[in-house]
Amino acid sequence: MERRGRTNTIGEMKIFAASASKTLAKSVAVQLKLELGDAETGFFPDSESKVIINETVRGGDIFIIQSTCAPVNDNLMELLIMIDAMRRSSAGRITAVVPYFGYARQDRRARSHDPISAKLVADMITSAGADRILSMDLHCPQIQGFFNIPLDHLRGIYLFLQYYRMKSGIGDNLDDVVIVSPDFGSVARCKYFAELLGVPLAIVDKRRLDDKKSKIDHFIGDVRGKKAILLDDVLATGGSLCNAAKTVMDNGAKDVFACVTHPILCGDAVKNLIASDIKELVVLDTIELTPEKRNDKIKVLSVAEYLANAIHCIHTNESIGELFEVMSTDGMVSFETL
Repeated sequence: MERRGRTNTIGEMKIFAASASKTLAKSVAVQLKLELGDAETGFFPDSESKVIINETVRGGDIFIIQSTCAPVNDNLMELLIMIDAMRRSSAGRITAVVPYFGYARQDRRARSHDPISAKLVADMITSAGADRILSMDLHCPQIQGFFNIPLDHLRGIYLFLQYYRMKSGIGDNLDDVVIVSPDFGSVARCKYFAELLGVPLAIVDKRRLDDKKSKIDHFIGDVRGKKAILLDDVLATGGSLCNAAKTVMDNGAKDVFACVTHPILCGDAVKNLIASDIKELVVLDTIELTPEKRNDKIKVLSVAEYLANAIHCIHTNESIGELFEVMSTDGMVSFETL
């Protein structure tokens, strides 16, 4: 993406890493040709989160990178404390870069007396002193409306688009490919993905029985003799995705692949994936995978350059929408297998 310098009244750009995203933040800083800001994070003896900023941030354009993944409450609290520290140190502008936004699945009152935790978290981040939010693939797009400050919403679909266009056996024969939505909640993103690739769409009709179990009632579409690609935003235990893969194979697919933005991979997720019909799972590094969660079936693509370009756009007051247009056509953002 061409970077056009424009007059900007905000001060020097600085990138700070919180505990959950230190590797990603370092890669983003490298892309921006910056050193990471000097900050320490940890815990007091009584388990309270501790943040120490070791450099001046007065008047600066501060970007704090922190996914609120497990341990969710610790990482969220650390983000809030770091935002507060920056505000009290007279930062010019504070952008919370939250690649994975925790509590996003609690976005409405599904039952009587339910909380709307996503709204609560949005209020907490705003109250702590954030001026802007940068996130990726929110579980529900309406969460953008929970914030009374600007929110830039990145879509991981563009990285998957580039990957599959270049992948041998898929990108060179898209007539042999079908995009499959693992449930009705993912239809919109899967439909857009299918349109960008120029391939058909199929849908798995999943009914959730409780927080841990679901069952598949119907399958809509034709995957016979095709290579099917499942697309979703979050992979927790992997049960739903693996069941969808089995359904696709039962309906005559030749191979089944999957791509997921946020690899939570809790419980028996890796074991479920290994035993499943999924030939390859592509995920993004919005959540860092620990060694025990890595497997030959899992390919990790980096979002570092994507985030770096978005941060540059925010800092220089350029359009992030133009970045999306470039990525959907030219595939200008590179990826790395970690």
